[in-house]
Amino acid sequence: MTKRVPEGTLAGVTEAQTTVLETDRLILRRLTMDDLEPLAKLYADPRVRRHFPEGTLTYEQTEEELQWIIDVYYARYGYGLWATVLKEDAKFIGRCGLLPWTIIEGRDGGIALTIADDGTDDAAGIDVEVAYLLAEEYWGQGLATEAAQAIVEYAFERLNMKRLICLFDPENQASRRVAEKAGFAFERDVEVDGEPSPLYAISRIRETHP
Repeated sequence: MTKRVPEGTLAGVTEAQTTVLETDRLILRRLTMDDLEPLAKLYADPRVRRHFPEGTLTYEQTEEELQWIIDVYYARYGYGLWATVLKEDAKFIGRCGLLPWTIIEGRDGGIALTIADDGTDDAAGIDVEVAYLLAEEYWGQGLATEAAQAIVEYAFERLNMKRLICLFDPENQASRRVAEKAGFAFERDVEVDGEPSPLYAISRIRETHP
């Protein structure tokens, strides 16, 4: 199930108006500023954030990121990170979605990625990441894989994307397994904001007609 909604802060609108897609157990919908409290709680958890270079985020940092998602990702790209809600109790359990990265030349002449914004003069293009992050109590239940698989299908079928990537800390084996179950395969190592990272990728298979 998908539904396009108007741009803006989206505060105060209903969940049905912001729904992007559904799976058997999850609803993925656009984030609004009303999600700041549960998102800040998620980002303040050191176990959830242990594989992020910047670690946990403060309430103010989370508010800044949430505003960026709404004002930049949704408004300029038409996609971004989405609230991930458990159907059975309508609880906010994480945020998953699509993140655009600008491709630039790395320090050693290889490929590097940096967060996409207004564009970079020396950019070689855009790679779009399938990102997933859930509260710890929902780990190990296949929910991240369920979300990732649905996002891949949505990106290929609804957004007509041709290629998607996954990025994660090399030590985060759980995220690697999710990526592999969603169909991603290792492609190369890249720089991500100056740090080395494995890049996993998946390409859309074109249908051929006789």
